[in-house]
Amino acid sequence: MMTNRSLSLAFHLLLWLAISNTFPMLLAVTSHRKQSGVHKHEGSKHGGYDHDFDHFTSFSTSSARHNGFYKPHSKIFDVMSFGAMGDGISDDSKALKSAWKAACLIPGATVKLPSEFRFFIKPVTLQGPCKPHLTLQIDGDIIAPSGVAAWPKSNLFQWVNLKWLNDFTIQGTGTFDGQGFTFWNFSQSRHTQKEIKHQSPKMRPTVVRFYKSYNVTVRGIQIINSPQCHLKFDSSQGITVKNITISSPKNSPNTDGIHLQNTQDVEIKHSNIGCGDDCVSIQTGCSNIRVHHINCNPGHGISLGGLGKGNSLACVSNVTVDSINVQNALSGVRIKTWQGGLGSARNVTFSNVRVSNVEIPVVIDQYYCNKRACKNKTNAVAVSGVMYKRITGTYSYQPMHLACSDSSPCTGIKLTDIRLSPVNASRVRQEAFCWKSYGESQGTLEPLSIGCLQRSSRPIKALIKSSNHTC
Repeated sequence: MMTNRSLSLAFHLLLWLAISNTFPMLLAVTSHRKQSGVHKHEGSKHGGYDHDFDHFTSFSTSSARHNGFYKPHSKIFDVMSFGAMGDGISDDSKALKSAWKAACLIPGATVKLPSEFRFFIKPVTLQGPCKPHLTLQIDGDIIAPSGVAAWPKSNLFQWVNLKWLNDFTIQGTGTFDGQGFTFWNFSQSRHTQKEIKHQSPKMRPTVVRFYKSYNVTVRGIQIINSPQCHLKFDSSQGITVKNITISSPKNSPNTDGIHLQNTQDVEIKHSNIGCGDDCVSIQTGCSNIRVHHINCNPGHGISLGGLGKGNSLACVSNVTVDSINVQNALSGVRIKTWQGGLGSARNVTFSNVRVSNVEIPVVIDQYYCNKRACKNKTNAVAVSGVMYKRITGTYSYQPMHLACSDSSPCTGIKLTDIRLSPVNASRVRQEAFCWKSYGESQGTLEPLSIGCLQRSSRPIKALIKSSNHTC
C-alpha cells in the first residue's frame, strides 16, 4: 500500500501536470479575447478589419500589395500594386519610388515593372544602401519626359540615377526610352548661334547612371534614344553588362553607348550597340576592363578617352577588347588624348576585331580636339604597351592613324596580323600613318604601309621628355 507521503507526492505531481497543460491554453484564450476586442474596435471604426494587419504594417514580413493589401512573405514588389497606371501618360514616378523603398528593406527582393505596360517616369533617384540581391525587373517600357521643356532644369544630368548599391541587378525584356529627339534637334538646328545658346540646355541627361555602386549586373534590357550617354558607370566596381541592346541614330550627337569613368573590374559582353558616338567609352580612372563579343553598328567604335582634358591627370590600365564587330563607324578601336594632359594609358589589347566600312579602323590620337582648333601644349598622357592583333576587314578612308606626341611618344606598340582593305578600291585613299610611335610588327600586314612603326636604339625612358606620367 502507498504511504501517505507517496499519495501526497502523486497528488502534487498530477496537479502540476494539469496546471502546466492548462496555463498556455488560458494565455491563448486571453490573447484571443484581447485580439477580438481590437478587431471589434477596428471594425466599428473602419467598417471592417483585415486579419493580415500585422503583415500590412511590416515590410519585413511582407511585400507587394494585392487588392489593397500586402501578400505575406512575397518578395515581388509590383509597381502596379503601388499605384502605377502604366498607360505611358500618367506619372508613375511616385509608384516606382514607393516600390523601391519597400523592396530595399527585403533581402532578395524584386521591384517589378510588368510587360505590356508603358511607365512614364520623371527624373528619379533610386538609392541604397539596400539589402543584398535586390533586382529591378524591367519587362515593360519606361518612357522619359518628351521634349526639353518637360525636363526640370535642375535635373538634366541623368534620368534614372542609381547610387550606393551593392549586389544589385537590372534585368528583363523591357526598354528604357530616353526620347532624345528634341535634344538632338536643338543640337542640330539651323538657328543662329545666339538662339541656340539661349534655347539649348547646358547639358543633356544620361538615361541610366550608376554612381558608387558595387557588384552590379545589367542584362537583357534595351536602352534607346538617349539624349546623351545611354548607360554610365561612375566610381563603381565589379560590373557585368551582358545581352543588352543599345540603339540611337547614327547622327545623334554624343550618345555614347556605355560610358565608364573611375570604374574598375568590368566585363561587357554579348551585346549589340548602335549610337552616334563611342559604342564603349573608357575614361580616366578605369582599370581591369574586358569588352568582348560586341556588335557596334553604327558608332565611333571602342574608345579609350579622350583622356587628360584641361591639363588633368588621366590613368587607364589593363584593358582587353576581344571579338568585336564594328560596322559603319568612324573608328574601329581608338585611343584619344588631349594635349596638355598627364598620366598614362597602358597595357591595352585589341584582338580579333572585324571592321566593315569603318573610316579608320586603328587610331591613336594624342592631339585630340573636338573643335576647329586647339592650342599646342607640350605635356601628354603617355600611351604604352598597346597590342593590336588580328584586325581585319574594310576601311573607307585610312587603314591606321597613329599620331603620337613629340614630348611623350607612344611606346611598346605591337601589330600582329593586320589585314585591311578599302571598301572601294577605285577611290584615292590614304596610306597608314605613324608619328612618334615606337614598337614592332609581325605576321601579315595589309596594306604594307601599316608597317610604319619606328624603332629606337635609345632606352624608352629617354624618348619621354616629361616625367609627370606616374599614375
